[in-house]
Amino acid sequence: MRNISKASIKKIVKNSSNPNVIISDRAAEAIARLLESKAKRIAKYAVKRAKGKKRDTVTEEDIDSYRVRFGD
Repeated sequence: MRNISKASIKKIVKNSSNPNVIISDRAAEAIARLLESKAKRIAKYAVKRAKGKKRDTVTEEDIDSYRVRFGD
């Protein structure tokens, strides 16, 4: 089961381009898979970084650190 819904992806696509655009269910699912995969990598890195700094809370700084280190 996906955490990111097809409906959410379709809304993002429509809001980021022509509102008349149609995105197929399979395309929305493909985007959701990519985003979830990336989110898992970011979360894993952020948790490891927070633990390394003796914190139980992941902060925005941990997420920004991922972006700076790996780009995007």
